[in-house]
Amino acid sequence: MELHERLNTSKPVSGEHDPFAEVKSRVHFTVIGDLGPQLYNVNMDPESLRDRVMADVRDQLAQETGISRDDRQRIALEVTDDILGHGPLERLLADESVTEIMVNGPYDIWIERGGRLYQTEVQFNDEWHLRRIINKMVAQVGRRIDESSPMVDARLPDGSRVNAVIPPLSLSGPLITIRKFSRRRLTLDDMIKMGTLGQETVEFLQRCIKAQLNMLISGGTGSGKTTLLNALSTAIPDEERIVTIEDAAELRLNQTHVLRMEARPKDLAGENEIPIRMLVRNSLRMRPDRIIVGEVRGAEALDMLQAMNTGHDGSLSTIHANTARDALARVETMVLMAGYDLPVRAIREQVSSALECIVHLERLEDGSRRVTSVTEVQGMESDVITLQELFKFQIDEVTRDGAIVGGLRPTGLRPTFLQKFEKRGIALPLGLFQTREQELGAAAAVGTIGR
Repeated sequence: MELHERLNTSKPVSGEHDPFAEVKSRVHFTVIGDLGPQLYNVNMDPESLRDRVMADVRDQLAQETGISRDDRQRIALEVTDDILGHGPLERLLADESVTEIMVNGPYDIWIERGGRLYQTEVQFNDEWHLRRIINKMVAQVGRRIDESSPMVDARLPDGSRVNAVIPPLSLSGPLITIRKFSRRRLTLDDMIKMGTLGQETVEFLQRCIKAQLNMLISGGTGSGKTTLLNALSTAIPDEERIVTIEDAAELRLNQTHVLRMEARPKDLAGENEIPIRMLVRNSLRMRPDRIIVGEVRGAEALDMLQAMNTGHDGSLSTIHANTARDALARVETMVLMAGYDLPVRAIREQVSSALECIVHLERLEDGSRRVTSVTEVQGMESDVITLQELFKFQIDEVTRDGAIVGGLRPTGLRPTFLQKFEKRGIALPLGLFQTREQELGAAAAVGTIGR
């Protein structure tokens, strides 16, 4: 039976209390504290890693009293399985159709499939079991979670994003939200088949990448910004030197000359934090051809704009926003977060001269993720940044089952940055921007001239 068909209508009842729950947790925390990032070492033989973990678990269990030989063996196996896997979440992580996993305490687990939420029958043994899995996830990437630092962002070995919150911040037990990444990287062709983009738009955006336009990908949470950024990055020439900067490493670029950097949170003493802003500044000294910031969310926006305005063309980034106009407003706000008392006009001049194209995505009511707008940033007019929409999503119909039928269509307006394409010798068919009516009018005009 499919997982999404086995939905619960009431909250599952927890099982009996495990008398060895505290022992398991104590051993689990100690072992992963000792091993830490070694669990994330892809070069280590799986069998050797399992033997190492099992030996460490048995050493820790030897210090516990009042446990029979059979119980020690069972506990050792269970703790080892939790350390090397992800417990009850393992089958959800293996299911390619699941895009998000939401754990609302040990007995209430939801998934997202096809843009819609479903409650599952999967559950943990108890709260301690859930805490062990959370601790294992964050220890893999050298981070920690405890009462003094009860909230953490991490990632799984496949790049999936993990956010965990535990008491006292959470009043309903430990919480995990996992944004899964597909094992197979989606290409632009895949996104065309899914309806996210149209063929004409893909051709245009690929040429924009090659012409080294500075692009911003905007959209709401879960709209597919990082997935699109990954797909678009395939158009970057292989000979370019690329620096990627992320809060939690997610981007997977296939080029040969890629330098990946990841921000570092505060340590146990609350010090030694390396924010994205510092990495952006440092990247300017690394002779990059392109700088890709996984997501702009703070004061690093100012340094990103400065990089775009000082010869680092072709930079790419994502931002949370509801529309292309909102994306620019958010960039302005984040520049002010840098702590400089800059006039709004000066900020807008920097934004308008740095950015050239905004690609906006939305998750529609039917759960599908679509690019709904491709907008050109033209420049300043008085104190306002002028925008010009080149492609816009149009809804043709909504079927009985709620599916939205439509596509991204040209608005008929031509971009003003065509000289950048000419400068780099990239052909851009002007027919890409013609509406259906304009094409019919042009064909009719040709026919009249022919007579």
